[in-house]
Amino acid sequence: MTITITAFERSPDGGKGLARDTRVRWSLEEVGQPYEVRLVSFRAMKEPAHLALHPFGQIPTYEEGGLVLFETGAIVFHIAERHAGLLPDDADTRARAITWMFAALNTVEPAILELATARILEGDKPWSRERLPLVEDRVRDRLKQLSARLGSADWLDGGFSAGDLMMVSVLLRLKSSGVLDDYPNLAAYVARGEARPAYKRAFASQLAVYTGEPTG
Repeated sequence: MTITITAFERSPDGGKGLARDTRVRWSLEEVGQPYEVRLVSFRAMKEPAHLALHPFGQIPTYEEGGLVLFETGAIVFHIAERHAGLLPDDADTRARAITWMFAALNTVEPAILELATARILEGDKPWSRERLPLVEDRVRDRLKQLSARLGSADWLDGGFSAGDLMMVSVLLRLKSSGVLDDYPNLAAYVARGEARPAYKRAFASQLAVYTGEPTG
């Protein structure tokens, strides 16, 4: 059955790979599953046809036969469960990889998204100057903890897993800010994720939407 995902017709990031469909593309590339992409406009995302797939009017969605999924974490988990390559065979190691998926989305990403909101959407507010350092400190606290746990290892728990895929995807949001430079092992961790052939294919695929260049 053909896998179809949805993505922005025109993403706010202009092809930098920060939209959440890139995470789904990456996971499909890691497990070697072909997929099709249906681009949707911001207007179409609020129309009944798309809301039937995603009740909150967002992207990505995942369709495979009669199965329809939304929420990036749920989609990547489904892909990892169904296809070999993203979750270890050993039950305990598998459980830890899944734990890291949840940690990326529930513990690390919220602080990073709050920082983006504070800088981009609230930067002109009179209270922004006082609030921003507090938000930055929360991000740095999380990065300090994550850095300590990663140490000198290549990946979070043995080999590369869906937990690393999600964590690298989350940390990529900080790449342009320079914050990661204060944590060399995390910067190297993100670079290892970006160097994976599957990530490169996923990134090129989403970038082609904006450049019009074929991905091969």
